[in-house]
Amino acid sequence: MRFGVLVFAAAAAAGVLAAEGGNANQNSLKPLDSHLFHSLNKISPPIVLPDQTRALYTTSRYDPEKNKSFSFLSLLDTVSGESTQLTPEMEGERISSPMWLNENTAGYVFKGALYQHNLQPNINGTLFYNTTVGISSATYRAATGQLFFLADVYSDGNISSVAGYKEKEKNRTDSAQVFDNLWARHWNKWMTPVKANLFSVKVPLAENGGLGQAARGVNLMQGLAPSVDPLLRWEAEGYAVSNDGQHAAYVVRSPSPDLSWSTNVDIYLVPCNGSGQPELLTEAYKGAASNPVFSADGSALAWLQMETPGYESDIRRIFVRNITTGQTHSVARDWDLSPHFMIWSADSSVLYTLVQSRGDSKVVTVNVLTGARAELTGSGYIASIARLGTDRLLAVYTNTTETHDIYTVDVNSVGAPMRRLTQANRDKLHDVYLGEAEDFWFAGARNEQVHGWMVRPHGFNASQKYPLALLIHGGPQQANGHAFSYAQWNPNMYASAGFVTVQINFHGSPGYGQNFTDSIRQQWGGLPYEDLMKGMDHVIATYGFVDAQRLVALGGSFGGYMANWLNANTDRFSALVAHDGEFNLISGYYSTDELWFAEHDIGGVPFTANGRPNYERFNPERLAAKFKTPTLFVHGASDFRLSLEQSLAPWTLLRRRGIPARLVYFENEDHWINHAGNSVRWYSEVLGWISQWTTSPPAPSHG
Repeated sequence: MRFGVLVFAAAAAAGVLAAEGGNANQNSLKPLDSHLFHSLNKISPPIVLPDQTRALYTTSRYDPEKNKSFSFLSLLDTVSGESTQLTPEMEGERISSPMWLNENTAGYVFKGALYQHNLQPNINGTLFYNTTVGISSATYRAATGQLFFLADVYSDGNISSVAGYKEKEKNRTDSAQVFDNLWARHWNKWMTPVKANLFSVKVPLAENGGLGQAARGVNLMQGLAPSVDPLLRWEAEGYAVSNDGQHAAYVVRSPSPDLSWSTNVDIYLVPCNGSGQPELLTEAYKGAASNPVFSADGSALAWLQMETPGYESDIRRIFVRNITTGQTHSVARDWDLSPHFMIWSADSSVLYTLVQSRGDSKVVTVNVLTGARAELTGSGYIASIARLGTDRLLAVYTNTTETHDIYTVDVNSVGAPMRRLTQANRDKLHDVYLGEAEDFWFAGARNEQVHGWMVRPHGFNASQKYPLALLIHGGPQQANGHAFSYAQWNPNMYASAGFVTVQINFHGSPGYGQNFTDSIRQQWGGLPYEDLMKGMDHVIATYGFVDAQRLVALGGSFGGYMANWLNANTDRFSALVAHDGEFNLISGYYSTDELWFAEHDIGGVPFTANGRPNYERFNPERLAAKFKTPTLFVHGASDFRLSLEQSLAPWTLLRRRGIPARLVYFENEDHWINHAGNSVRWYSEVLGWISQWTTSPPAPSHG
């Protein structure tokens, strides 16, 4: 499969790209329907060959008719812009971890095993490395013939003993699970003795390009102190390896009894051959460390560090360590934005960072010595970057009307044109309406400027009145972005259903300075609520085509909490949708997995005289008698961040009071909707619900 190269003018760097729907008249374009939306191609971040002329990436898609998922590996020529499909479409588990084994051999992980591929089109790879347990998050260093990967092992840290442990589990006569410390469960899983560890193994390519003799793998985490509780052992959350294969740095959470109320995440440095003990680099800080990345020559390691204990949305500071001397310094401490990803320049003088800024994700250069910064890209959303030679980056870019595609960015020219190399969904979206985000600002809480945007509905006619859907983001210290989402909150899915769709980055959202992010502390039902109400006032007053009598609000996680808070505090919405939201802040505290979040954000603990009022102040359950709006509740059985009862309770409340309500329960989902078939049903239920309550007159209730 081949795609031609496209070159965009300066408007591309500013995010002003022609929509994939083309230049056709809006009224001639068809709406974005659920089946098409879920069948879109999704591409992975590219992995660049050391010669900088080629890159590997994967494409995945879902077939709604067959209810099956497919993926394949592609080779991108970064000079010509041509893509060649290397493997046939593989059904089931997604191809992952594309890598270069040498300049003529690619590798990838499929169903837990590593395969090699000779770069010939449309052929299957051959087995390169396999273990008795599946591997994931793999990478390879050709210079040393070393393969690095994560694998789930028991307390002895050995892959070879996993089968024996599993056999013992299989022959147990009871199913009891016994817990003495928090966590008992996290995110979507109960704690078990099985944890992901980082391994290194020598697997050189043979002279004929085939499989060489694999050496015994080394667990690079074996030198860590033994854990008191086998259920709370060390587990790798990410890692990086130097280009020369000499050092690895991995991210782990210290397995202490305070695991559920501490954000202490550390980075350790270790020799890749296992010859030395892991060295703790972040002992001075009890906040979360992340994103370790080695300089091109391996002489330095940079990472992102939160410094405030217990605060998961603290600003991330850049730290740089000299590997030889051990000296560490912090860079750009005057920066009021929080980078979330970074890579080094070829000469190790600059870090290319990704940072959220006013709804965009931008590439910002940071000088390692001075901290001086420059923005390389404008509006839109850069999702990932990789270094391409000395003067370019290979970036995955998206905006509200463009799905994710690969571009090149010139690092020597601020605002220079981005060059587009792929068009993953051009054939699918050339005749489909994708509305642009129209930004607006208004005076919100504290009379501070708050940012939002609107997408007009399909077939828009300014002389008509339209219902409005307010999409409320989660977090709460997250932000809506000018990006094409493949998940449940894509504004164009609601616009194609006939709604003016609005998103507002209320107080607490990142990208507007750390003070703005921090302001939501102990203000859950305060500042964000005020922002949303004033935002609705602004939109209704500014855009005459909005029907103020047909408003709906939808949100997930914190957005679901806000839907419940809206239900208790306003009657301006015709209907609400609360996805995995919180109804009772007190019971929510006792049943959640990460206690640090509530203790910091809400303030203290609910079992003390000082803390209890903080939980009651913005607790929707306290105002249960005021709930009045028809609401759709959605929840996953394996959501351990906010347990099922947080939706069962308000659904019971509304049904008992005779107020229309519906509960959609997914037994195989967690806090998110991860299965494509369930996402199809999710959109069917949600769009059906909000459409039902915004017809004139409203359609009969399902209740």
